[in-house]
Amino acid sequence: MSISKTRVLAIANQKGGVGKTTTSINLGTALAAVGRNVLIIDFDAQGNASTGLGVTRPERKLTSYDVVIDNVFLGDAVIHTLVPRLDIVPGDENLSGVETELSSDSHRSYRLRDAIHLYIKEAAERVLPEYDYVLIDCPPALSSLTINAMTAANSILVPLQCEFLALEGLSQLLRTVEVVRSGLNPDLDIQGVVLTMYDRRNNLSDQVADEVRSVLGAKVYNTVIPRNVRLSEAPSFGKPALLYDYRCPGSEAYIRLASEMLQRERKLRDA
Repeated sequence: MSISKTRVLAIANQKGGVGKTTTSINLGTALAAVGRNVLIIDFDAQGNASTGLGVTRPERKLTSYDVVIDNVFLGDAVIHTLVPRLDIVPGDENLSGVETELSSDSHRSYRLRDAIHLYIKEAAERVLPEYDYVLIDCPPALSSLTINAMTAANSILVPLQCEFLALEGLSQLLRTVEVVRSGLNPDLDIQGVVLTMYDRRNNLSDQVADEVRSVLGAKVYNTVIPRNVRLSEAPSFGKPALLYDYRCPGSEAYIRLASEMLQRERKLRDA
């Protein structure tokens, strides 16, 4: 499997509570449901992506922390989830110490990239799963973990909550993308912005959506993710919403998002 076959997407926004983990889990599930092999890397010390996919704390023998700090082979940390074709490298609280532990390492921003590339290189030789997509669930901060994810990624997918001052937070993230592009990963781009927690009963949601589209244009997905209680409930059952209640509006939205994303990816390949 060549590196170009595997698309690595960092799901990033320095704000918390905007739907990064929900998007990682449910977009990954939707992609797996249409036949793509997907790996989620839980890169957040809270480990919510792992919890949301039913991976308990005792099951997390090796995590993304071990991969970037101790150079553990990425494949050794992979756990199969209850979703066929969807695997995860779990995260845990040890990730909160990465900033300090890597502070003196001049190569610190490339740790995750090197781990992913090594896995891709050895996958065929070692009869390991070959992934079409690697989704990195980033922490809610522009920390060394997020920089690592951006350095490893082909593109960034940005969940953006439909709330006041949404664009203000986005501008900070876009500046960080430019810094990473200029110094660490010149090929990095914005794959898309997905509007989350959209409430059609609230005029503010429409105003935010219009404002974001006026600034970012075609980068903003047509699909919006509604505010939906089933999306919030699903992680407590250790399931993606698409398994918990595949008919709920949130699940249907993520299925549409996956379809729209694949269309964008095809256009990118054909360009």
